[in-house]
Parts: sequence; structure tokens; C-alpha cells
Amino acid sequence: MVDAATTFTPLASLAGGALIGAAAVMLMAVTGRIAGVSGIAARLFPPYADGELAGRVAFVAGLVAAPVVVLVATGRLPALTIQGNAVILIVAGFLVGFGSVWGNGCTSGHGVCGLARLSPRSLVATMTFMVAAMATVFVVRHW
Repeated sequence: MVDAATTFTPLASLAGGALIGAAAVMLMAVTGRIAGVSGIAARLFPPYADGELAGRVAFVAGLVAAPVVVLVATGRLPALTIQGNAVILIVAGFLVGFGSVWGNGCTSGHGVCGLARLSPRSLVATMTFMVAAMATVFVVRHW
């Protein structure tokens, strides 16, 4: 049985959401590009259709460097618990990657940036993500 306890952190969540929103707005204002992580990561590989490779590398490097910044600032890494073996994690990674390609974007692209632009496609995608997430939590915790 999976532990159903979840830590409620409204201030940390609010601060994190504000930072993500600010970063998305800054990227759109400065470059005119949407901060969808799957699209940025996918375009790190050839063929390169534009001259934005350095910006994409910097964006992904920032994602990787964030835990290091937390470690330096607080003296410890954020707590992380992953319940699953390597096979489950690999299959899950492929499913997430497939879903991002099939859905023309990921949760950050549709949920944060697409909804902010009032995109109907992003609204449908985000509703689909949320329903799938709720169903997954229900199945994992109750079945």
C-alpha cells in the first residue's frame, strides 16, 4: 500500500509557481518563445532549424543546476522519494516522452504557457492531463 500522506506546502508551492510563471513570461518577452520543456529539450538535437541552440542549452542547464543552487543556499538537497524500480521508471519516461510528442507539448507548455495564451488546444490538453493524473492517483491509492 502506498502511503497516502502528502506534505502540504502552500507557501513553497506559491513561490515555485510564481517563479515558473515569471520565467515563462520573461522567455516569451525576451525571445518570443514558449517555455515548454519538452519542446526545448527535443530541439537540442539535430536538425537545428534556428540559431537558438545556446538558449536551449542554457534553459536545460538551469533545470539541472537548480538542485545545486538549493544545496548551496540551504546546505541540503530537497527530499526526494521515488517508489519504483528501474524498469518502471524507464517505461514511465518513455510514456511521458511519447505523450509529450503526441500531445504537441508537455504539462509546462500547455498548462502554464498555453493556458496563459488562452489556447483552446492547451485547455483540452491540460484537462486531459488532470483527469489522467486524478485517475492514476485513485487507482494507485485505492486499488
